[in-house]
Amino acid sequence: MTGPTTTRGQLLLVAGLTTAAALFLAYVPLHRDWFDLGVYYGAVGQWLHDGHIYDFTTPGADGAEYGFTYPPFAALCMLPMTLLSWPEAVGVSMLLNVTASAVVLTWLIGPVVRRQGWNMWFALTVAAVLFSLLEPVRDTFSFGQVNLLLLVLALLDARLLATGHGRFAGFGTGLAAAIKLTPAIFIVYLVVTRRWRAAAVATATAVGATLLAVCAAPGASRVYWTEALWDTDRIGVLSYVSNQSWEGVLARLVAPVEPSGAVWAAGVLALLAVWAYRVRQAAAVGDEPAGYALTGIAACLVSPITWVHHLVWLIPALIVLAESGLRPDAPPQRRRTLLRSAAVIYVILCSSLVWLWRFDATGVTGFLGSNAYVWICLGLLLALPLREAAPGTAPAPAPAPRSAPTGRPATG
Repeated sequence: MTGPTTTRGQLLLVAGLTTAAALFLAYVPLHRDWFDLGVYYGAVGQWLHDGHIYDFTTPGADGAEYGFTYPPFAALCMLPMTLLSWPEAVGVSMLLNVTASAVVLTWLIGPVVRRQGWNMWFALTVAAVLFSLLEPVRDTFSFGQVNLLLLVLALLDARLLATGHGRFAGFGTGLAAAIKLTPAIFIVYLVVTRRWRAAAVATATAVGATLLAVCAAPGASRVYWTEALWDTDRIGVLSYVSNQSWEGVLARLVAPVEPSGAVWAAGVLALLAVWAYRVRQAAAVGDEPAGYALTGIAACLVSPITWVHHLVWLIPALIVLAESGLRPDAPPQRRRTLLRSAAVIYVILCSSLVWLWRFDATGVTGFLGSNAYVWICLGLLLALPLREAAPGTAPAPAPAPRSAPTGRPATG
């Protein structure tokens, strides 16, 4: 890491960056006023009072009615909120997200810092400041969302697999999938890469947690799995510019008409085929971080709803891209290209660019601009660099192709 080499210079730079970031975060528009946390808080409160969690709704900024969209196991995990006042719930949410951010940075940035021989406290502090400016991170905090917590659960298994401790892997992925359906794609990743034990542990954990919720809340479980899961209208307007998924692209193209389910499914199959091919390549060279990063990208693309705050799943890919540009064995021109690409993607993900087309996404400019984050996802899925396994990692055996699912559940 180039920059000041003295402790005093590093402290001054960190102080300056922190002050600039704090001012930006204090005055940045689009603060979400902990809207999603309010949905969780109100829904579990109503559930405790009258037993009906999926009937709870509250109006959103786009005019849609939003309700609790997660499986009943997530509601069980959130029940302790009913013991807190609203300010206390906000404080706990912020504390959990700060802790999750620290874990994500330590796990993703720490190994890079050690390999580069940088000063650990300085590099992690700068990384934390840059991390806080990413729009998906800002939205996760200001919505009171759980994205970073789920990312930690998935990265726990990635860390175990990459360090040769795969016999302990799977619990985090299964728990994340039981809380929210989107991370279930990481179970498919474990199957595609023939991590049979980890896949079995993840599946057993997800099923066990779901059955626990069935026993504790049979009524809510019945409503969720037979009705709420399939009702995409409950989670917002598909064409809303915040929906940066393949379905969001289709919805904005044909709005106000409903996008074709067949076209969506065909696109999902194509995306999953590319994803399966690329993660097999990553497994063949032992690049577990890239395999997980590609899976996070695919999750964002194929989910019917990928709000901007869901794009925290792109953070591992951004780190893989930047680290690939720092490898000394890469040609200089390629290193410059990779680092510039990482910098451009980072700036776009900080920019809130898509909101310029919040009210009108028509025309060529609207099509390109309103889907900017989708294009980033597609580019990363196709071109994320793969690295040979670092010493001490355990490459997965070459997997066989898998078929892709075609359902379109509501996973917002």
